[in-house]
Amino acid sequence: MKVAFSTGSLYTCSLDRAFALAWEAGFDGVEIMIDNRWDTRDVAYLSRLQEQHGLPILSLHSPFPLIAVDGWPWDEAVRTRRTMALAEALGVPTVVTHLPLGLHIAVVRTTLLQRRLLLPLPWRWGGSYERWLKTDLPALQEASSVTVAIENMPCHRLGRWRLDVHRLNRVAEWARFPHLTLDTTHLGTWGLDILSVYEQVADRVAHVHLSNFRDGKEHLRLDDGDLPLGAFLKRLKARFHGTVTVELNPHSLQVEDERQVRAHMKATMDFCRQHLG
Repeated sequence: MKVAFSTGSLYTCSLDRAFALAWEAGFDGVEIMIDNRWDTRDVAYLSRLQEQHGLPILSLHSPFPLIAVDGWPWDEAVRTRRTMALAEALGVPTVVTHLPLGLHIAVVRTTLLQRRLLLPLPWRWGGSYERWLKTDLPALQEASSVTVAIENMPCHRLGRWRLDVHRLNRVAEWARFPHLTLDTTHLGTWGLDILSVYEQVADRVAHVHLSNFRDGKEHLRLDDGDLPLGAFLKRLKARFHGTVTVELNPHSLQVEDERQVRAHMKATMDFCRQHLG
């Protein structure tokens, strides 16, 4: 089993800096979060970063559906195919992609509350991507060396109400896909027992996104939350052979202070080594 560091954890920083900090902390590799920066999609540049830092790219994360990506369409099926092609060119074994959205979402930033709100709009989408995942992706998988692992998605809240903006996001529905990315924080947002869910889907888990959760705060450091991540890693050790990617919120790493970032990243690897052996 290998432990990777998601560049999304430091998305406000350069890829070069993320690679350097990941190598210094002792990670086995990185996961590239593809976004609107050409650097995240440039085969030659990404290859050079691997060589310069001696750190392999172990997975690629397809762009978020609500983020504009220069030169790429909004169609999630096309984005996933392009991410697969990039992975094949780089020799990366795994691509992470999301479940289809079930609602149009308006992203509203409020000055008064100093937070981002997700507001559902009264029409649905995502049907064509859902059909692609079910009918077209299996054939692509057979012809490709890349595994596409579908990620479970979080719960959003509107006051006291919980909102699921994705299709197929119940554990029983998500578990029908042959290759899964299990995100611990996303399970935490639903109040689910991560150990119990893992036992239900263990045979299909191809990839893991690891972070903690507490009081509505997502992607916290491994030692800063309510999820039993130590017990979860010990459970993984017994039967999982893929990559565990640490995917944190930059604020939880105190990204504005590089000394704190270094300390937190080293503590993260120490935590993983302690529980994985």
